[in-house]
Amino acid sequence: MALYLLYESASGYGLFLAHGIDEIGQNTEAVRNSVTDLNRFGKVVKLAAFNPFESALDALNQQNAVSEGQMTDELRNFLELSLPKVKEGKKPKFSLGVADPKIGSHIYEETKIPCQSNEFVLELIRGVRLHFDRFIDNLKSGDLEKAQLGLGHSYSRAKVKFNVNRVDNMVIQAIFLLDTLDKDVNSFSMRVREWYSWHFPELVKIVNDNYLYAKLAKFIEDKSELSEDKLEGIVDILGDEDKAKEVIEAAKASMGQDLSPIDLINVKMFAQRVMDLAEYRKKLYDYLVAKMSDIAPNLAALIGEVVGARLISHAGSLTNLAKCPSSTLQILGAEKALFRALKTKGNTPKYGLIFHSSFIGRASAKNKGRMARYLANKCSIASRIDCFSESSTTSFGDKLREQVEERLDFYDKGVAPRKNIDVMKAAMENAANQGAEMDVDKATEHSSKKSKKKKSKDNDEAKADDKENAAVNGDAAESKSGKKKKKRALEEESKPAENGKENGTNAENGTEKKKKKKSKDVEMEDVAAVSEGKKKKKKKSAD
Repeated sequence: MALYLLYESASGYGLFLAHGIDEIGQNTEAVRNSVTDLNRFGKVVKLAAFNPFESALDALNQQNAVSEGQMTDELRNFLELSLPKVKEGKKPKFSLGVADPKIGSHIYEETKIPCQSNEFVLELIRGVRLHFDRFIDNLKSGDLEKAQLGLGHSYSRAKVKFNVNRVDNMVIQAIFLLDTLDKDVNSFSMRVREWYSWHFPELVKIVNDNYLYAKLAKFIEDKSELSEDKLEGIVDILGDEDKAKEVIEAAKASMGQDLSPIDLINVKMFAQRVMDLAEYRKKLYDYLVAKMSDIAPNLAALIGEVVGARLISHAGSLTNLAKCPSSTLQILGAEKALFRALKTKGNTPKYGLIFHSSFIGRASAKNKGRMARYLANKCSIASRIDCFSESSTTSFGDKLREQVEERLDFYDKGVAPRKNIDVMKAAMENAANQGAEMDVDKATEHSSKKSKKKKSKDNDEAKADDKENAAVNGDAAESKSGKKKKKRALEEESKPAENGKENGTNAENGTEKKKKKKSKDVEMEDVAAVSEGKKKKKKKSAD
């Protein structure tokens, strides 16, 4: 039986024929030793067909399909054209060797081409990969390395871009940083307390909050300069006038030693750093709350943003957390105690990270284990809804929290809780109503945008129509005025010869209104000249 080898390179698909191989005595070790020698390997394996990729994008798409164990249309056409055709009802006299069993099974399901993937085939494909550039004639030196480098970069970039857990990474990093900041702020605050207590030891007993202590230490600086003038500033920091007066009175009778100005400057700078860290910690917590409301809204509504983020971080991602059963989620974070109990045959832990939830603390001592088991069950449901639901809503998380509250009342007071099916129906109705409201809002926004566009189009069309009408009216007016001018010209031509003589200038210059005015002025000048001539003749006759 002939053996064909399918090799997926960065430049295209290659099909190789391995002939002269004893199938019964296939020795993997012998093949492994002969792979490095091209003379021996080239006699056994020869290139049967090669299908290059059209572009880098095509290579990336083919590589993504191969990595997922899927056969593309290009690969199917290549195999059907290159492999020997099998008659219907007869077994094929060849097999196809592939590196990945997943794609081999998919090829067999689609084309009925028998595929195999074993150590012997993998060694042959390793030899093909080693000498691939020698099999292809037109392949220049360095082209294959460039194609592999470009495909590797684009494939890795696409994997990072389309990573399902990429949003979870932000939550995981934020909760890690939040825990680190808590430790750092506490240790730095203790250092500020110890440092400034050498100067003002009584302040530690008056102000317990670390942030307020650092702020007050920066404001007071030298206790000897503290007076009633600084009372308003201390009141603004502490928010309590009695405490502010107590601080001033304690400063007057303080037993602390004096510090030099340089020491006070260092204490002030360090207190400012502690304040900045505390403020950044608040901003980071707000960021974590916002991210959790986007990624896992139901889990955050059920158990809180910080505990939910710790669960996601410990599991590795929201998908891993959704895959965990509730029994695993219950003791998540208590692995050491669990294995120690299994080793010593002691009692296993009842809760892990979910102990930080308020529900476990509110339950009585004998009901803490029950409450932890029930809460883990609801957290598992919420994480799966957040992970696999398309729409983001907190209706399920709110209803699951109500169920946990009812279970607490049932353990404490004996009040029977609602059935789970009724609660889930109500949650689904709320989610459907929220989705309908969102659709209505989107539809109204879309319609408003459309109406605005229509109005603008109508205004533009109206303006265009007005312009067209104005142009048509102007053309009509011009045509009418032209007709009137022609009529007037004809009437003037039909007048008697006298008028023609008097209006000679008019006939010569055309039929415009201005020309008419000029003709009238000429007539008046002629009449005036005639009358003046008659007067002169009369005067001469009189003389």
